[in-house]
Amino acid sequence: MPDLCLDRAAVAAALGEQLPDTILAKLFPDYALAELRAVLRGQQKTACPLTPAVQQQSLFAEPAAGSGLACKLFTDGASRGNPGEAGAGSVLLDGDGQELAARSFYLGKCTNNVAEYKALIMGLQSVLESGCGRVEIFLDSQLIVRQIQGQYKVKHPALKPLFEEVKELLAKIDSWTVAHVPREQNKRADELANQGIDERRN
Repeated sequence: MPDLCLDRAAVAAALGEQLPDTILAKLFPDYALAELRAVLRGQQKTACPLTPAVQQQSLFAEPAAGSGLACKLFTDGASRGNPGEAGAGSVLLDGDGQELAARSFYLGKCTNNVAEYKALIMGLQSVLESGCGRVEIFLDSQLIVRQIQGQYKVKHPALKPLFEEVKELLAKIDSWTVAHVPREQNKRADELANQGIDERRN
């Protein structure tokens, strides 16, 4: 008969693989999700709190008075060439998955990372305009997500002012989380980003 006993490390590693981002964010709102998973998997010993300037808030914390709707935001930037002609797309959904706002915008020539940041800024503006007080944010750019979570520093001079603008917009939202999603789960925002380029070309 096979040994069915589990030790603490095996249980923690399994939790690291299976627990969704929303649960981890609820349990440990001051810590980067990637670091928490690395600890659970035994890849590192400790996880340190995010810096206050980019601290990720828990979507499931008690909402502030008048915090408004709970929403989901998907954003994407597209650049045909790097740099190249670029567009931004964002789609904001309510709790039932219905579109509250969908936007596309032509950005001119810029890098893909600049386009990703500008798409996020456009999406956050939709959040504030729509009265969403709690929002789950999803991007398919791991770099941007990790910069917002405080795991990576923003070193490129073209990205620093965009990062600061994102921080200012996030500070106006009562509760938020940010997470990476595969590109196939971000199709609507990608469609809108490419639509921004195509509309400019037509």
